[in-house]
Amino acid sequence: MGEMAKKIRVSGVVQGVGFRFYTQREAEKLGLRGYAHNLPDGRVEVVAEGEAGQVQRLVDWLKVGPSSALVEDIEVEEVAPGHHRGFETG
Repeated sequence: MGEMAKKIRVSGVVQGVGFRFYTQREAEKLGLRGYAHNLPDGRVEVVAEGEAGQVQRLVDWLKVGPSSALVEDIEVEEVAPGHHRGFETG
């Protein structure tokens, strides 16, 4: 399917519950690159790039998130792949 990148904004109870850590762990298991960052409005922004099927798997996982979180909504947009070397949180 080839390489792709998606930007996902996750809203709900997603800050202060380990969401970025669990997202990083899931992304690394899937062999993806990118990041998970907290946004000032309480959402978490995730950029995931890699093999299209694996990116979609992470998007599907983000719809539920870790058991410590309560995901209410996600927004997904396709973006141009960047030059990420790994998956980071910040």
